[in-house]
Amino acid sequence: MTGTATTTKSVLRALLTTALGMLLASGLWGLWSPPAQASLTNNNYDGNIYALYAGNGSLVPPRSSLAQALSDHRTTVVVYYLDDDAASKQFSAVVSELQRVWLNTIELIPLVTDPLQNRADTGPTDPAHYWSGSIPQVVVFNPEGQVIFDQQGAVDVDAINTAVSQATGIPLPEGGTSSITESFNELNSEVVSR
Repeated sequence: MTGTATTTKSVLRALLTTALGMLLASGLWGLWSPPAQASLTNNNYDGNIYALYAGNGSLVPPRSSLAQALSDHRTTVVVYYLDDDAASKQFSAVVSELQRVWLNTIELIPLVTDPLQNRADTGPTDPAHYWSGSIPQVVVFNPEGQVIFDQQGAVDVDAINTAVSQATGIPLPEGGTSSITESFNELNSEVVSR
């Protein structure tokens, strides 16, 4: 009887050792994953560009729709973007700066364009009505719902601020604004006043 117990113990010990070895190997394999490849300059999907590149994940989803902002007669800034577009990634710091400068004075609506593609325009309260097909694109509406600014590409934050100032009636600081976008590491940038 002791011989059988010893054999059973040996078999169980061998199975346990093998199982622990396999668990250890799989755990170490999980630790050896390739480094993340997030980059501000490529067209790869890295996640929410506002959280990752501008350090401001509060921008999306927007707190209001275009239809609601227009019906509330608010100055509205719509920014069309894609999370997997290098130009949108680089522009995300400008959008974050707009939120910092204007706070609750304006309705800031960053909209990903995937849902707007290949669908019918349903009228002036539909974001697809104003999207030109380019990204990034910035459209500023005055409180009457009229478009007073519409530009594509890496729009200068100072030009947007001027349009928002015109729409809100809130003057820009003495001498206007003068800002530049500075990168402080390979992923993040911020807009700073000069």
